[in-house]
Amino acid sequence: MKNVRRGTALVAVAAATGLALSACGAGKSGDSGDGLIVGTTDKVVSIDPAGSYDNGSLNVQTQVYQYLLNFPAGSTELTPDAAEKCDFDADDGTKYVCTLKPGLKFANGNDLTASDVAFSFQRIVEINDPNGPASLLGAMKSVEATDDQTVTFTLAAPNDQTFPQVLVTSAGPIVDEDTYPADKVLDDDAAVEANGFSGPYTIASYEKNQLAEFKANPDYDGTYGKAKTDQVTMKYYAKAENLKLDVQNGDIDVAYRSLTPTDIASLEKDDKVKVHKGAGGELRYIVFNLKTMPGDDVDQKLAIRKAVASSIDRGELAEQVYKGTFTPAYSMVPDGQAGATEAFKDLYGDAPDKAEAQKFLDDAGVKTPVDVKLQYNPDHYGSSSAEEYAAVKRQLEDTGLFTVSLQSTEWNTYSEEYNADGYPVFQLGWFPDFPDADNYLSPFLSPYDKDKSGNFTNSHYNEIGTDFEDETMTKLLDDERTDGDQASREATLKQIQDRLADQVPFLPLLTGSQVAIAGTDVQGVDTTLDPSFKFRFTSLSK
Repeated sequence: MKNVRRGTALVAVAAATGLALSACGAGKSGDSGDGLIVGTTDKVVSIDPAGSYDNGSLNVQTQVYQYLLNFPAGSTELTPDAAEKCDFDADDGTKYVCTLKPGLKFANGNDLTASDVAFSFQRIVEINDPNGPASLLGAMKSVEATDDQTVTFTLAAPNDQTFPQVLVTSAGPIVDEDTYPADKVLDDDAAVEANGFSGPYTIASYEKNQLAEFKANPDYDGTYGKAKTDQVTMKYYAKAENLKLDVQNGDIDVAYRSLTPTDIASLEKDDKVKVHKGAGGELRYIVFNLKTMPGDDVDQKLAIRKAVASSIDRGELAEQVYKGTFTPAYSMVPDGQAGATEAFKDLYGDAPDKAEAQKFLDDAGVKTPVDVKLQYNPDHYGSSSAEEYAAVKRQLEDTGLFTVSLQSTEWNTYSEEYNADGYPVFQLGWFPDFPDADNYLSPFLSPYDKDKSGNFTNSHYNEIGTDFEDETMTKLLDDERTDGDQASREATLKQIQDRLADQVPFLPLLTGSQVAIAGTDVQGVDTTLDPSFKFRFTSLSK
């Protein structure tokens, strides 16, 4: 994967309700109309950026909100969206200043000013919703509108090399301060009615996680350019097999996330559709809740995590479950990112080692078999999760060192319960916010304060004032984020990955590419499956 880290401190940007498909007017794939239908199994948690940090919600937000900066289709170069330019202050590197384009408006007619921008970022931090992206803004000490066209971010460290890219993430959408409350998440239906959108599309009609109709915004003048298709309908599926059948039969134009590996292999042989694969980066991993996981003390908990790490066969998961569409991940930073290592392989090997696992447990006085309550989600990360975690259970129990109680919960409940310490050991996945190694590290490892903002996994790793706080890790993260020298930065990234493998708060399993299936008459799919990891309706056409 291409490294887009700039070696300088400067990033300057030059100016530049039970709906039916027929009711949406999108038509059926192959019709001569100007609409497209995109299908997905991803669920939307919230249209409001303050209340979501997941791929399903981001897919909606990408279409309807404007950002200060953004990645154009097929590129990882930051370019103007709502901003005319963004730059570090020459005299104070802790100040990052963005000047807005003149005359910006929301689709409801309200002016879009620097006050809206400052409001958008500040409310994410203050609301700090458990499902929200506040953890991405840990580097931001404050934000203010210094005039109608200028917003100034004050950062915790000077010349933070990652902050410009944070503006393109789930924390970056600009909302209308006249219609979004400052102290709570706005309900989806209220967000649609308020029409406080300034992105390339608006939402014409909406039934959450069933059907949404997007209409091109004629006033949008930003990174993505004019939409190639005026109307796009997103159809949500509960089951991947129904998504596969509809794209195969031409009832939808594009299937994006998530079909099973078996379905993808089958569709590659079907001449009525085309399988598109783009840059990888998706990560599947296990989270250990450091407070509630098994073990009588900190040392026993660590020994159990290391024993689990020594008992997993990633190669079997990749080949037997995912048919090669995923590959083993031996770091939270996937292979292909600049600075990635194989720290877990170096420490635990690439195949199960029962003797090593037993030694970890014996040295800490852990009685076996260890009872592990393992939770996974059957709908958010694809239907193959059931097979994947059945295999994980079998691998652990084959050592004789563990008994695994395996349970599943659907995403709407799952996302609430893991944030409330409901699961001792559980599945999560990661779809990166921007293409840089730091985005696989800081959101998981940064200092964690439950009363303010913390890492979104609620693992309690690096929780301030607890036995799990790690000041050394915090310093290493600060060093790599502010280092403009690529070689020394990569050396720091190696230290972080080695330390993470030794502590094992998270266990990386697999990494995979982006996949979309489309009718042979659909254009622009390859363009949007790029390393920026944003699926843009503006690129699609027939």
